[in-house]
Amino acid sequence: MITEYGIVTQASDAMAWIKTNRTATCQGCTAKDSCGTMHRGQEMMVEVPNTIGVQPGDSVVIGIETKPVMLLTFLVYVVPIICLVTGALLGDAVAPLIRINPSFLAMVLGFSAFGAAFVVLHKKSDFFHQKQGYKPVLIRKTKSKVPASCQTDPK
Repeated sequence: MITEYGIVTQASDAMAWIKTNRTATCQGCTAKDSCGTMHRGQEMMVEVPNTIGVQPGDSVVIGIETKPVMLLTFLVYVVPIICLVTGALLGDAVAPLIRINPSFLAMVLGFSAFGAAFVVLHKKSDFFHQKQGYKPVLIRKTKSKVPASCQTDPK
């Protein structure tokens, strides 16, 4: 499980909004600028179900299962490349049958399959967004000191 420390900025009976800092886990990720979390600089705001009754100001640990993250990484990075190669090979094989330049048809079918993969993944993103296994969860409250940049502003 991938975990992060944070502080609760807002909470209701159903949901909690956690402010956390990017740590080494996020810094090493190639999708750090395009993942589903809303962030400014090093801070991220994450919305999670309030399953342990946290209140604003509580220090918490949030986490997400590793298996769904690996599956999504595979879908986003590997599947489009597989589609690109498959489309290119198909174009190269079919071109002589319809008397078209094999390189041209390989390029057209390869890029078309590559783009189609992203369209399908985009359409399916709501499906993954709805599933609980693909969302971060509250793990526990902590007593550890939260970094100063995560502290809530007094109002």
